[in-house]
Amino acid sequence: MILCLVSIKAHALEKVVLFGDSLMAGYGLPAEQHLSIVLQDSLQKDGYKIQIINGSVSGSTSSAGLGRADWTLAEPDIDLMILGLGANDMLRGINPNETEKNLEGIIAVAKERKIKLIIAGMLAPTSHGSSYKKSFDNIYLALAKKHNAPLIPFLLEGVALKPELNQADGIHPNAQGTIVISNILKKSIIDFIAQN
Repeated sequence: MILCLVSIKAHALEKVVLFGDSLMAGYGLPAEQHLSIVLQDSLQKDGYKIQIINGSVSGSTSSAGLGRADWTLAEPDIDLMILGLGANDMLRGINPNETEKNLEGIIAVAKERKIKLIIAGMLAPTSHGSSYKKSFDNIYLALAKKHNAPLIPFLLEGVALKPELNQADGIHPNAQGTIVISNILKKSIIDFIAQN
């Protein structure tokens, strides 16, 4: 059993890219508190020799993400992408069909490079109306089903609307909030390894 566990850790994923916006990029935090660093350190402490690449850009929409997908995903030997875009689309009230189309494009680039996928979803408030919320929230579930990809239903689960886990703007996670998100992603990565 021990040999089996060591084998899993040694021969599974080696390079994971976080492909998102400011919620994944570490906006407002010092470099050592960025999600990519916190997640990588946590995984490595548990024996997983995985490099986490910060492929996220603050302010990025799904359209901007599609525009940079080719060069971000061109780094050699990426095994897995965690796709977490859409929050800025939602804040701007961009048509969910457009967001879904852009995310499909990013997924296509990843598939072309044989990069596996985990989808990190977002949830819209009702400020754009209940119809918009329903359409937007469904994007991630639909993509996960279509591409048979693991889904994190809400990237900010346990962090959103909690002042103690967010920066002063009430939107971006602080250091403690980043740890919560890191634990969510870590569980998804470990589950992914176990199933592949």
